Amino acid sequence: MTEPAFRTEILERDNLLVGPWRSPRQMLQAQVYDSHASIHDDATAQKLGFQGGTIEGPTHFSQFAPLCERIWGQAWFETGCLSAHYRNPAFEGEEVQAFIEKPKPGQTICAIGMTKRDGTEILRGTASIGDVTETALSRRLGELKPLADPVILADLKVGMKTPRQAVKMGFDQHMGDLYPFSLADKLKVITEPSAYYSQELNPWGRAIIPFEMLSVLFQYRAREDKLPVRGPAVGLFADQEIRLLRGPLFVGESYATEREVVALSGSRRTESVWMRTTVFGADDKPVATMLLNMASIKESYANYEQEHKALYG
Repeated sequence: MTEPAFRTEILERDNLLVGPWRSPRQMLQAQVYDSHASIHDDATAQKLGFQGGTIEGPTHFSQFAPLCERIWGQAWFETGCLSAHYRNPAFEGEEVQAFIEKPKPGQTICAIGMTKRDGTEILRGTASIGDVTETALSRRLGELKPLADPVILADLKVGMKTPRQAVKMGFDQHMGDLYPFSLADKLKVITEPSAYYSQELNPWGRAIIPFEMLSVLFQYRAREDKLPVRGPAVGLFADQEIRLLRGPLFVGESYATEREVVALSGSRRTESVWMRTTVFGADDKPVATMLLNMASIKESYANYEQEHKALYG
């Protein structure tokens, strides 16, 4: 016997399926990396021009899960993919709403989006199942301009790989300085609760890890990569794609992660490294991947101007 995956109220509007307004919780106030506070800390964020600590992007992925499950059913949990370009941050107390375009019969990829009450766009992208090759971020990768005159990423090269690392997520496991909370903590405040996340009453007979917490699992030991990134500098997620190949992933199960630098890009304010994380199961075969654009804010690196002059005159 299985429970329904979600009890979320979903509305139909024009050509869209629309979820309810939600106020996600900000759980990274105490996040630390490179021995300093992050963009999710109010004081740090305000110094960089934000109104406060930002809600981490993948937190929003939970609001898409009921919409995707409504369209694709069990296949969503096994081969689902969310591919998102983050447009603006959301802050504690603000309401956001997720929507997805209605598919045509047999369609395996749909456009998604999220907005605030005032119409501010939080993210845009695609949701899909199966072996869809062209996602929102695969298109963005193909359109990137090369990073010019890097400083923070001056020593990084496309193709660099990290050694494999063992990772797992238990209900009460503290997930380190990057994620100072547990899965049990998250499940108390997750925007879209599901019996699938905490009970065995699902098609797989084991509690599964929510889509937004896959990001936490995959990044759990990322700070141990020791890639040659200069710092300390404050970073933020600018683009993110999580794809299940042989899902779902289970609470308490051991996995291994391996990362590769697949692109470097930049903007006036940021330098970005695009990392692809491949996640392996006990049989040593890939079970999931994550593409993440981590954008480092130039002005947050104290030696930026000095090192830029030394490197490029």
